[in-house]
Amino acid sequence: CFMPEDAWTLDELAKEHGVTAVVDCGVAPGMSNMLAGYAAASLDPCTNIEIYVGGLPRERRWPYEYKAGFSPYDVIEEYVRPSRIVEHGRVVVREALSEPELMDFDGVGTLEAFNTDGLRSLAATLDVPFMKEKTLRYPGHIELMRVFRETGLFGHEPIDAGGVTVRPIDVIQSLLFPKWTYEEGEEDLTVMRVLADGRRDGRDVRLTWDLLDFYDRASGATSMSRTTAMPCTAMARLVASGAFDQRGVIVPELVGRTSGMLDRVLGMLKERGIVYHAAVTARD
Repeated sequence: CFMPEDAWTLDELAKEHGVTAVVDCGVAPGMSNMLAGYAAASLDPCTNIEIYVGGLPRERRWPYEYKAGFSPYDVIEEYVRPSRIVEHGRVVVREALSEPELMDFDGVGTLEAFNTDGLRSLAATLDVPFMKEKTLRYPGHIELMRVFRETGLFGHEPIDAGGVTVRPIDVIQSLLFPKWTYEEGEEDLTVMRVLADGRRDGRDVRLTWDLLDFYDRASGATSMSRTTAMPCTAMARLVASGAFDQRGVIVPELVGRTSGMLDRVLGMLKERGIVYHAAVTARD
């Protein structure tokens, strides 16, 4: 979930006490950052990074065709908070839910992507002139959420409703959140694609990583819980074993830039059935 506090303010304190604190270490942020960090280090130069990610119910059901794999309140915040992206080496701001595009994913079909404020630390740590992260949903979600937002249903300022003072966000939370909550045994999926463009060995190439993960019927664990928790436990194992020994507050892209770390994390995830499919294509 998003937090306004800056974890880096604790960096010196962590170093003084010999602490390694890897923050934002889930799926996105987390693996998305790790892959971006690896790409930025392995391409010379890396000119563009795009991250597309979403957690969705496996079955589309009217009217929302969506359920929240994490706090619904945080989902709504993603639809309100301005989106920071990087263009021509500068951080620029776009409205959330803006610049929609349709994308096809094997095993899922066509999804719509839109701007959300997901780059987090990447905007400060990577010297890549173009970077953006977009959220993925089943088509139609953007328009519905924009209608809700423009109607004021996501607002925090109190309003008068028939002589009663209420906050719109509290009303929609009471009405909407129960409908966005997964029922026991209801299956979800997580889909992510990370693209990175740049030069390698004198050629223009694109690096691609694709993740498509489903609810684990054997354990009853949701895909969102698995894909979020497993990168964290993988990093905990690497830190505990001494394989990763940098001290201070560490963001995942710095792990990705460290030789051999990405492969080790991907290997541990694969052992748990979470597989990122990598590809390199020429762009000459």
